[in-house]
Amino acid sequence: MHVAIPLYDRFTALDAVGPYTVLAFAPGWTVTFVASEPGPVVDDRGSLSMAATASYEEVPRPDVIVVPGGIGTFDALGDEALVGWIREADAHTRWTTSVCSGSLLLGAAGLLRGRRATSHWAVTGFLAGAGAEAVTERVVADGKIVTAAGVSAGIDMALDLLGRASGADTAEAVQLVIEYDPAPPYDAGAIAKASEGLRERAAALLG
Repeated sequence: MHVAIPLYDRFTALDAVGPYTVLAFAPGWTVTFVASEPGPVVDDRGSLSMAATASYEEVPRPDVIVVPGGIGTFDALGDEALVGWIREADAHTRWTTSVCSGSLLLGAAGLLRGRRATSHWAVTGFLAGAGAEAVTERVVADGKIVTAAGVSAGIDMALDLLGRASGADTAEAVQLVIEYDPAPPYDAGAIAKASEGLRERAAALLG
């Protein structure tokens, strides 16, 4: 299975690195970071860069696409090189997926019409504009389109994909390798649990 993860200016690092870590550990899976041209791409904190090792043209037919989100997503909606690659590559994928606001890029490529989809809580309201039915589940599979909620949900999505493709035993082994056994110190990781004050503080962090 060949996975392609596109990087664009001001993407969220964990959106890309979480699924990468899960899928890169899986036997027989290869992950390639792609961009308009090979080279470093800076994340949405402005302090981390990741290197794309191939251009979109060099990876036209991956088996899986994982589109990360980030503060730069809205600018990236107008990037026809990226959106066009997602649209064209989707014709050949087994799964086309997104993490966080990356679902808006799937929408821009015309892939969410009539489908259920999720995203980061701050942007789910934009999904209807892409013809999608917005839901608040952590991972949503509608046919071969799989969307994950905000940031950390990409790990869950990648494990789900791995289980579908390679079996639960493989997915569980990878989960143990990365010791993914969440026990957060605070019960504040879902918008439904958050007070109005907490929502305001979180929104301020997003800018």
